[in-house]
Amino acid sequence: MKVKITVHAKPNSRQEKVEPSGGDSFVVSVKEPPVEGKANSAIIKSIAKYFKIPISFVKIVSGKTSKLKIIEIQK
Repeated sequence: MKVKITVHAKPNSRQEKVEPSGGDSFVVSVKEPPVEGKANSAIIKSIAKYFKIPISFVKIVSGKTSKLKIIEIQK
């Protein structure tokens, strides 16, 4: 089963956290800067840790260069 969620990314944050923001939307704060995919990798790791699933089950399907991302999760 695949689930899509909307993520508002906050790179360069002081602490890493995943916060639900209603429905299938989340705010993900990561310490990494949005350079060379570092923030995207950190977001994927944070989402995987939050849902307690392997990193390979999480994929950014839209918004790789945007703060608003669509992420697909396999369960």
